[in-house]
Amino acid sequence: MSSKSGNSFLAFLLGATTGAVLGILYAPDKGSNTRDRLTYRLDKYKKMLEELVDDLVTEKDRNFNEAKSHGQKVVDDAKEKAEKLLEDVDELISHIKKGDKKDELN
Repeated sequence: MSSKSGNSFLAFLLGATTGAVLGILYAPDKGSNTRDRLTYRLDKYKKMLEELVDDLVTEKDRNFNEAKSHGQKVVDDAKEKAEKLLEDVDELISHIKKGDKKDELN
């Protein structure tokens, strides 16, 4: 779930909760019935919010792990290329030194 859709859902959930609470508080019913309905709905919205937070945390962790894995792959690839480049440089230096020795002998 992206951050934008998470924020939109959170705003919707907050608006729905506020509307439900205000609707129940101003409804013509006994106080005990109103409190029971309000408690039930608030518990329901609380569970939905907890699920949303869990989803967001899970998504963040998954994205972090994917980024970490990709970053490690990039580092490993760069390390391999650097090692290969060093081997090539050593080989070139070796050839150059051999060429210098041949020139000195001639």
